[in-house]
Amino acid sequence: MRSFYRTPAGVATRQGLAVALATSAYGISFGALSVSSGLDLWQTCVLSLLMFTGGSQFAFVGVIAAGGLAAAPAAIASSALLGVRNAAYAMRMAPVVAGGFWRKALATHFTIDESAAVALAQGESRARQTGFWVTGVAIWVGWNLSTLLGALLGDVLGDPRAYGLDAAAAAAFLALLWPRLRGRQPLAVAAGAAVVAALLTPVLMPGIPVIAAAGVAVAAGLFDPRSRASTREKRMP
Repeated sequence: MRSFYRTPAGVATRQGLAVALATSAYGISFGALSVSSGLDLWQTCVLSLLMFTGGSQFAFVGVIAAGGLAAAPAAIASSALLGVRNAAYAMRMAPVVAGGFWRKALATHFTIDESAAVALAQGESRARQTGFWVTGVAIWVGWNLSTLLGALLGDVLGDPRAYGLDAAAAAAFLALLWPRLRGRQPLAVAAGAAVVAALLTPVLMPGIPVIAAAGVAVAAGLFDPRSRASTREKRMP
């Protein structure tokens, strides 16, 4: 068993389980906030079982909390917009997941921020697949269990935001991202995306700041002079 965890697939497994542990803890906050927003226990659990994308779930219950069930259309629109990023992840994860139609169809439910991040942090194909599936499935199980726990203990916990569980998920992301921030361009893209998201979050509806931040990376790729030079070299006879 020790030898397995030293292999690339083993490293991916360790990373996936660590990220799952940090992210799943945040589900307690969602369960408590959802119940306090007016949803019942079963509605809260169904959201985690079927929607299973933390940012969209928090956006949904946030709008419900502000406007009641009458705000359901706005809540759905807000959470759907925030979930658009998963479509971009799906395009990137398709060659990683590989396999036939049913395998890819199953993978769509586990294509989230964390599973994509762990998979792309690996250097080998098999390790990427392992990272994707271990992270996605482990978070799905942990997130749903912690959602149930948070919904049941919501009144006992008080304000779940006071525990800072959201910081655990952010710290896990930073741990995955940090080794890849080598060179001026990755650092510039990361800093630019962070600034854009921070500036837009207070003034725009949930979802738009995330998409705008992703646009920083797209713009960097389109206007990178090094990529243009490389393209010209390939075209030269």
